[in-house]
Amino acid sequence: METLLRNVPLFGSFSLPTDFLTLHLSEYFKALIPVMGAHEGLCAQTVGARAYPVPVPGPSEWHKAYPIAQGNRQSPIDIDSARAVYDPSLQPLVISYESCTSLSISNTGHSVMVEFEDTDDRTAISGGPFQNPFRLKQFHFHWGTTHSQGSEHTIDGKPFPCELHLVHWNARKYATFGEAAAAPDGLAVVGVFLEIGKEHVNMNRLTDALYMVKFKGTKAQFRGFNPKCLLPLSLDYWTYLGSLTTPPLNESVTWIVLKEPIRISVKQLEKFRMLLFTGEEDQRIQMANNFRPPQPLKGRIVRASFKA
Repeated sequence: METLLRNVPLFGSFSLPTDFLTLHLSEYFKALIPVMGAHEGLCAQTVGARAYPVPVPGPSEWHKAYPIAQGNRQSPIDIDSARAVYDPSLQPLVISYESCTSLSISNTGHSVMVEFEDTDDRTAISGGPFQNPFRLKQFHFHWGTTHSQGSEHTIDGKPFPCELHLVHWNARKYATFGEAAAAPDGLAVVGVFLEIGKEHVNMNRLTDALYMVKFKGTKAQFRGFNPKCLLPLSLDYWTYLGSLTTPPLNESVTWIVLKEPIRISVKQLEKFRMLLFTGEEDQRIQMANNFRPPQPLKGRIVRASFKA
């Protein structure tokens, strides 16, 4: 990986990269200071041999280091279902996750992430608003401390306890994931809402593995997992042009937000809340509220693949 030449101080003595062209998104997440949703964040300040948390600016302060945070196509958003425009030209979303190419599960210090082999189009999405297939690179989750919040997108002002993001990139047009992540049509993210209900049997393999990545920076092998089992039966969706929801907040994402949520049990969601923002040697800080609040729509049109 190329050496980054420019850094800007973001949180106290910490520096985060501004040049995303040479930075893999998963590597960025590994370096990302934990973000506490709409609240202030916490970073570690070392005193002696022990690291203690100190307050750091949350999403409301990101624009100081990343002016694009106040850009015209920032994410997430609140989707006003009554104002979404039905577009009959939108194609059905095609999920081609027939090959189980998962590689690993890790605690990025911001979320839990499962990464995939992405050297070909065996695990990809197509159709929808896309001209090319987009390869799956990774998926991760956002969740809250309580069931009343946690998702990044909201529907008619209503948040969900958790949101799954499946991150794909346009490998037909761009040579690397990093290049795609800096381009306006480089990424496609499928958002799936999670709500509380019966146990999701297919989620158990994932939640049962979380103990292996409790601490920030930990990683374990996680092969043969097909994320298609985490999708709802209906693939009706809303779509709009948006951005990454964590710094550097590149406006490079075409969002596909599925209308139908999936259900998981309280016990399963609690396993996410057992994860930590911090490393094994640091003071323990529960990982939760790792979401950015909805951003202004600024004239963007949200299209729907279905009639209201």
